Amino acid sequence: MNKTSGTSKDAADKLVKGIKRKTRKQYSAEEKIRIVLAGLRGEESIAVLCRREGIAESLYYSWSKEFLEAGKARLSGDTARQATVPEVKGLRSEALALKEVVAELTLENRLLKKSMIGDGEDGE
Repeated sequence: MNKTSGTSKDAADKLVKGIKRKTRKQYSAEEKIRIVLAGLRGEESIAVLCRREGIAESLYYSWSKEFLEAGKARLSGDTARQATVPEVKGLRSEALALKEVVAELTLENRLLKKSMIGDGEDGE
């Protein structure tokens, strides 16, 4: 009997964890920046700030570290970033259009060369 109650308790715990995970608040980049900047201002302690915002202090410190590292990279001139999906699609379509133009010009060039060779032979 203990085995069945133990497994049902495990199943219930898994269900509760799944619900908590799905209902966990997702913070936007703007919210994260606002919270980190509030902490950097130092008007209140980090513990109070985190309690008010409903986040763990460890989460605040990881956001703060990411924020400062991004600023450091930006100031040092490292501006490499990942391309967005629309940018990638635009670049792909542009590359395809350019390839088509190159193919047309190559074909046109070959036809002109053949006509020049043919004209030269007729003139002799």
